Amino acid sequence: MNIPDNHINYVEFKAKDLEKVKAFYRKAFNWAFTDYGPTYTAFSESGLEGGFEQSDDTVVNGALVVLYHQDLTAIKAKIIESGGSISVDIFSFPGGRRFHFLDPAGNELAVWSDK
Repeated sequence: MNIPDNHINYVEFKAKDLEKVKAFYRKAFNWAFTDYGPTYTAFSESGLEGGFEQSDDTVVNGALVVLYHQDLTAIKAKIIESGGSISVDIFSFPGGRRFHFLDPAGNELAVWSDK
């Protein structure tokens, strides 16, 4: 994959009803969807790729901005060194691995890699 390191690459939202949210974005904006199991759907044809994760939790600030970096270990260390903290450690998912971090203001973002 030829994605530049440190660029915003993906945005992820939460949704209680994936079928309902897919129908809305299909009808309103002509987005296309690819399901990855019963609890996740990715969208395209939106200008920036992203996805919806099924969650029964109340959605508060539901967008998760996802950056790309080839070397998760190195960028994780740099985030900690720069004053951020890790909120979800590195885990695997179909297509790669990622982790979540909090910036000094408390905003949660993620970094993923296909490496």
